[in-house]
Amino acid sequence: MTTSLLIHRAGPAMTVQDLGRPGHMGQGLSMGGAADRTAFIEGVALLGQSLSCAAIEMAAFGGEFSTTADIRIALTGAPMKATLDGEPLVWTASHLVKAGQRLSIGPARTGVYGYLHVGGGIHTTPFLGSRATHLTAGIGGVLASNQTLPIGPDSHRGDVGKTLTPEGRFEGGSVRVLPSVQTDNFPGVVRTRFEMTGFKRTPRGNRQGIELVFDGRPFATGEQLTILSEPMVAGDIQMTGEGIPFVLLPECQTTGGYPRIGTVLPCDLPIVAQATAGSALSFRFVDHATALQTHKSPAQILAQLTTSTRPLVRDPRAIRDLLAYQLVGGVVNALEGDRIE
Repeated sequence: MTTSLLIHRAGPAMTVQDLGRPGHMGQGLSMGGAADRTAFIEGVALLGQSLSCAAIEMAAFGGEFSTTADIRIALTGAPMKATLDGEPLVWTASHLVKAGQRLSIGPARTGVYGYLHVGGGIHTTPFLGSRATHLTAGIGGVLASNQTLPIGPDSHRGDVGKTLTPEGRFEGGSVRVLPSVQTDNFPGVVRTRFEMTGFKRTPRGNRQGIELVFDGRPFATGEQLTILSEPMVAGDIQMTGEGIPFVLLPECQTTGGYPRIGTVLPCDLPIVAQATAGSALSFRFVDHATALQTHKSPAQILAQLTTSTRPLVRDPRAIRDLLAYQLVGGVVNALEGDRIE
């Protein structure tokens, strides 16, 4: 029988995501996928499974879930209050959820996007090689309360109780930028002012991109409204006709006519995606050599994160079902040399 995840209550803008659909920009479809790719890969590492396994992305709010069979889960991304039958769960860690137990995930304490991963992955029907919802393109849709999702076969059943320390990226910060094809269109004094300016995210934004506000004069090229449309990618920093920056995210358009002062490095884009309204952001340019040194493929990131996982240490006083654990299996009698089972 297929194992299912039951969504009893769904927060707004909750979607199924994986690493997206590369290779379709020529047909007008941006790659999409998880807004925080690092958090997605952290969940894959904690469960020891394939990068192709889809997860649930929760924007600012979680929901309530149960399952028809025992499953493994991992919680990553923006920290949210999580409980299992009322008992608190550690974030950025893997846990066992038994059939019928109620998993409750509240609002984000900091950051925007949290992720619920399940052993075997969310097993919805792939489209163009991916299970990722792409709201802008009309692929999939927002998850709803009382919806049921299929879960794929889990080859590592029982392997839980792992954690890792996430990179700090949930409260804004400094973001590295690679010069774009139009960076030189901005005068040197404008580029310098851009690096010295402190920005804040506005409430205006979604998976397509976010708007930034700042004090001072607009950022303009002098030919702000005469640039021909060109290909766009996630991370591009567009300056609108009013000289206001927008940073593009995974569901961005594939072409655009506003000038781009630079492109956020992929490894730093989660800092932008996870910035809440009012969070401070700053930008600094790096050269191509530095950008290449920082770049890692998803497989390389996964390998690095996998070696960083460690056992989740729990306080025995906080374990309500402590007596259900087998605590002496494998202990050796030092005097006799016998193994105690």
